[in-house]
Amino acid sequence: MVRVTFAAFVAAAVVAAPAGATPWLQIGLVDTTEAIGNPARFSTTMETLRPQIVRMNLYWGGVLGVALEKPTDGTNPADPAYRWGHYDQAVQTASARGVKIAFTIFATPWWANGDQPPNKAPQNVQRLKEFAYAAAFRYSGHYRRSDGAVLPRVSLWIAWNEPNLPLGLKPQWRKIQGRWVIQSARDYARICNAIYEGIHLTLLRGQKVACGVTSARGNNAPATKRPSTSPIGFLRAAKAAGMRNFDAYAHHPYAGDPAFRPSARPSNPRAITMANIGKLIEEVTVLYGDKPIWVTEYGYETSPPDRIFGIPWDRQARYMREAYTIARRNPRIEMLLWFLVRDEGRMTGWQSGLVSAGGLRKPSFYEFQRLAEGVRRHRRSMLRRKPMLERDTFVREIVRASKTKRSMRDWITLAPHLGG
Repeated sequence: MVRVTFAAFVAAAVVAAPAGATPWLQIGLVDTTEAIGNPARFSTTMETLRPQIVRMNLYWGGVLGVALEKPTDGTNPADPAYRWGHYDQAVQTASARGVKIAFTIFATPWWANGDQPPNKAPQNVQRLKEFAYAAAFRYSGHYRRSDGAVLPRVSLWIAWNEPNLPLGLKPQWRKIQGRWVIQSARDYARICNAIYEGIHLTLLRGQKVACGVTSARGNNAPATKRPSTSPIGFLRAAKAAGMRNFDAYAHHPYAGDPAFRPSARPSNPRAITMANIGKLIEEVTVLYGDKPIWVTEYGYETSPPDRIFGIPWDRQARYMREAYTIARRNPRIEMLLWFLVRDEGRMTGWQSGLVSAGGLRKPSFYEFQRLAEGVRRHRRSMLRRKPMLERDTFVREIVRASKTKRSMRDWITLAPHLGG
């Protein structure tokens, strides 16, 4: 009863969405290598492009892992085993430029999965839950390091990366009593639950955790050398395995073929691209209700340098705008993030950046600038059109509607963050 009333008042405090459109679509970039590898250039890029969000991996394990050794107290961000340096710097750099960081908690440390590779799920997800709690506490906006620096706030979290592919989780499938089961979905249900619960156990307001983070396609061929799982099949299996809750569902709706523009429906009936993302949204709705959708990766590689999978530079810019238009028109999509900022230097890597590996700005660089500025102007105009409720009015209405002392305690602290 209280939750329904609260939602009604929040809805009155913000601008209603135009019919068939997302009023607060946020756009941003994905590039862990740039954020960690070249902080000075990363800062300049953020100042120039002005994205709302930058997504980067927060590695639990692996080469860049925070927890290269097992902590004594996994919930304590100051545990001597933790190494946060790269991530502290990235968060501080982004905050100085007015950009929000979205952290993807990813990769299992060797001590948590029996000395297996980072794409092997943890044996005890309690350790992952503890790490998620420590990360959210460290980046609460109130945590003071030993040197006196108060670290900026991070409120956007993503659970793992493309778990329906073997690069994300392995094994994908397992034969049990003569029947193939989607083992990756079983493992991922535990991962999602652990990260969601760890983040929200901090009781920090405004924290959002996205699960899913699925690749656009999977072969559903468990007996092959490189089995993977289709996104909808993975979602259904994760639900059946006990994936309980999340604040948003994330997906990477790549076209997969340079011949296909964002609006072109995929030839593979199991693929979920930008053109048919509504199919995934319908499935999420059936299983979990009207959860927001985050497009946490999207992009097209360019030629040059990639003569096989790339498209011309000017076409990449046009496709960026087309993808943005599709996302903007869908009321469920809240976020669209472009992968990458800068092309990877190795030819076997990704070449979908807004800047070439040599530093040349592609037309998509300027297209992103225009889109980001348009989003900011739209947000300002919407807020001017209908200002939010004043703080005192909000508190009085919540208390009047709830009629309980507990509700007063729960919601009165929200008022300073809701305008006035």
